[in-house]
Amino acid sequence: MKRDSIDLGSDRIPHLFRRYLVPTLLGMLAICAVTATDGIFVGRGIGDDALAAVNICIAPTMVMMGIFLMLGVGSSVVASIHLASGNVKAARLNITQAIICATSVTSVFLLLTLSSIDRTGHLLGSSDALLPLVREYMPWVFVCCLFQGWSGIGLFIVRLDGSPKYAMWCNVIPGLMNIILDYIFIFPLDMGLRGAAVATCISCAAGGFMALYYLGFLAGSLRFIRIKLSRKSMLLSLRNLGYQCKIGVSALLGEATMGVLMLTGNLVFMHYLGEEGVGAFSIACYYCPFAFMVGNAIAQSAQPIISFNYGKENFKRVGSTEKLAIYSALICGAFVTTLFILFPDELVSLFLDPHLHTAQIAIAGFPKFSVAFIFFIFNLTAIGYFQSVEKVIPSVVFALCRGLLFLVPAFVVLPMIWSDDGIWLALGVSELLTSLFIAIYYVYGKSRKECAACHEQSKDE
Repeated sequence: MKRDSIDLGSDRIPHLFRRYLVPTLLGMLAICAVTATDGIFVGRGIGDDALAAVNICIAPTMVMMGIFLMLGVGSSVVASIHLASGNVKAARLNITQAIICATSVTSVFLLLTLSSIDRTGHLLGSSDALLPLVREYMPWVFVCCLFQGWSGIGLFIVRLDGSPKYAMWCNVIPGLMNIILDYIFIFPLDMGLRGAAVATCISCAAGGFMALYYLGFLAGSLRFIRIKLSRKSMLLSLRNLGYQCKIGVSALLGEATMGVLMLTGNLVFMHYLGEEGVGAFSIACYYCPFAFMVGNAIAQSAQPIISFNYGKENFKRVGSTEKLAIYSALICGAFVTTLFILFPDELVSLFLDPHLHTAQIAIAGFPKFSVAFIFFIFNLTAIGYFQSVEKVIPSVVFALCRGLLFLVPAFVVLPMIWSDDGIWLALGVSELLTSLFIAIYYVYGKSRKECAACHEQSKDE
């Protein structure tokens, strides 16, 4: 297969960033199509209780995707730096170790959760009324995690290897498959919620195997390498994986934020608005991945450029890429927020009859909920930059701010102040506070550098 001709060290930054961003963004939006299509067919073909059951099952898969993103970001950054120094073998070793680790972790996850589906469902906040639907959906969608791990990590490597278009098709083809299979399984075959889950599983498997096929047979520099099984080699593998996790841990926390959002939101909405409230919140959660994937696409498009030039110590190109990514994030965030403020009726009606009470709750809440998206996308992009230049501490701190430190307290406190509106505003307040902290850190860091430069200049004089 002919790879794209990309020179990370000398091509013009805007041109290079655009060549990564367009296919990456299209591919990410195709992933969202898998999720959104499920929701549309489930809502229209099965009902709002089914939407609530799906939302209950999704939170653990978000945490698993966080682990895959952690390994994907970590292995990609480390491989970029190794490639910049000409150590291709070390780069191959790191990406192979990441895929093996993801497969092992997923196997343990499936064993722990599917050994008792009812217990897992209750732990995730399912009511007894929703449990039969949870039983239909959970096993299949949890098995999807295995294929999502291969795809999630593999596509970082495919892009770094110089094939962003192939990475795009690894997302587009499963997205199209899911649309077709959802319709067939839910409507003509009348398989209910299990049909939606099977459709998702098949489409995710297609994407996962496409990524593995590339790394095994089509890759240029970054193909699989045989792992030695000696004690020394195993210890070195653990050390490499530990370093990958250290770099990518903020990506895990970022994806875990989505899991925290869904899990905490389910519990709070159930407490204040009952099962109809959870159904309304589930529609918002179907749209959240669109904002998440836009932010991820920008961060992942900038990452190979930033990491490679960081390894080459070409900091001017690093800074130029960072600025371009931040501007892109602000523009995209403003567009997505505006879209949700202006068209809540149309967006909700894709999933449910707008006259249903569940739909009315969602329509009223969407404009408040969507205020979060501009800060949401900016934060993902900024944290992605810190990951790309191995600034582990700030990336972890800001990722924690988005999740546990701000989001959970916002869900608890804001409904006490603003009632139902407070639940919808919780994500926005959390993301806004994180953006302020990032801005303060950036301004403080810049002023310190300027002071240090002035001090050095005065010493020279």
